[in-house]
Amino acid sequence: MDAERLIYPLMKHVLLGPAMRAAFRPAVSGRDGVPARGPVILAANHLAFVDSFVLPLVVPRQVFFLGKHEYFTQPGTAGRAKAAFFRGVGAIAVDRSGGRAAQAALDASAAVLERGGVFALHPEGTRSPDGRLYRGHTGVARLALRTGATVVPVGIVGTDRVQPPGRAVPRPGRIEVRFGRPLAFTAASGRSAGTGREAREITDEVMAAIRALTGQEYVDAYAPRRDV
Repeated sequence: MDAERLIYPLMKHVLLGPAMRAAFRPAVSGRDGVPARGPVILAANHLAFVDSFVLPLVVPRQVFFLGKHEYFTQPGTAGRAKAAFFRGVGAIAVDRSGGRAAQAALDASAAVLERGGVFALHPEGTRSPDGRLYRGHTGVARLALRTGATVVPVGIVGTDRVQPPGRAVPRPGRIEVRFGRPLAFTAASGRSAGTGREAREITDEVMAAIRALTGQEYVDAYAPRRDV
C-alpha cells in the first residue's frame, strides 16, 4: 500500500491526469457532495472501459476499483509494466473465476472501505451494450451495509462517444461526470445485510439515483456479460 500511495499521485497528477484532462475536458458537477473522509462507495453507470480511469481523475481522494487478475499476471517486461500501471491508477487484482469469485471481489472491496477509503464500482457489473442503464447487482448494497460506507451515485456521460464498442483507444471528446446526493444505508434504517429483498431495494434506489443523473433509459434486466 505504501508504494501505491506514492505511485497514485504521480499517475494522477503528472503522467495520466493531464493528458486525460486535455483529451476529455471533463465537466464535473456535484463533487462537493463526496465526503472528504471516511468510507465512500462511488456507484456509477458503465458505458466504456475508460470510465474506470475517468472517475478517479475527478475525485480529490484516492479511488480504488477492481481489476481482472489477468491484468497483473502477464509475463515479461511488458506484463510487469502493465501490472504497475494498473496498481498505479488504483486497481486491485481479483481472480473472478471459480465459485468464490463473487466473495473474493466483495472481500477485496470491503477491505478498502474498512480502512476508510474510497471504492468505485459499476453496479451493472459490465459495460452497457447499447447505452441504456441496466439492472444493478446487489453488491453495492451488501458493501454499504457491511462497512457503513456512504454511497454516492455517479452519472458518467459521453464516454460511449469517445470510446464506442470495439474501439481500444478512446478519442478526444467532452465528457461529463455528475455526482448525486450521498446516500446512507445503515442498520439504524431497519435494513439487514443478510436479507436479499432489502439488498435489492437498496440497489434499486441507487440505480434510480444514477438514472436521474444520466437520463438513460432503464432496462429491468441484467446486462449481458462481456469479456472486459
